[in-house]
Amino acid sequence: MAIEAGSPAPDFALKDNHGRTVRLSDFRAPGAARNVVLLFYPFAFTGVCTGELRALRDGLSSFVNDGTQLLAVSNDSIHTLRVFGDQEGLEFPLLSDFWPHGEVSRAYGVFDEEKGCAVRGTFVIDRTGTVRWTVVNALADARDPDAYVRALAAL
Repeated sequence: MAIEAGSPAPDFALKDNHGRTVRLSDFRAPGAARNVVLLFYPFAFTGVCTGELRALRDGLSSFVNDGTQLLAVSNDSIHTLRVFGDQEGLEFPLLSDFWPHGEVSRAYGVFDEEKGCAVRGTFVIDRTGTVRWTVVNALADARDPDAYVRALAAL
């Protein structure tokens, strides 16, 4: 079961597509606090995932600015994410939940044990580290990025 709104967001440290460590807690630091849109997606280079991430890329100023940071997490390796990010022109961190396989996806309740990957879960986390909004879709069902914009506006 996915983490619900009002719950503390589990902290994590994952490598991004450039090999840098990204910690959720970094976005709660005094003077650097930002809301986070934490988006889990199954795999790079798949049709629905690519479409979703392109839509976020095309509306990037809504998701990466002084008040908000977008973090996209999949169970791919950092090497796969590097090629995917470069190919698609994705200028936000693509985080690898590859090893231990699915550990962060499990912590957020969006790992599908049978498929071996995360389902489409999105969590809007405020500057204090509290989950304020969530949506979880099945593997085949794309999410609406406008819903994230509305959730951020409500913070």
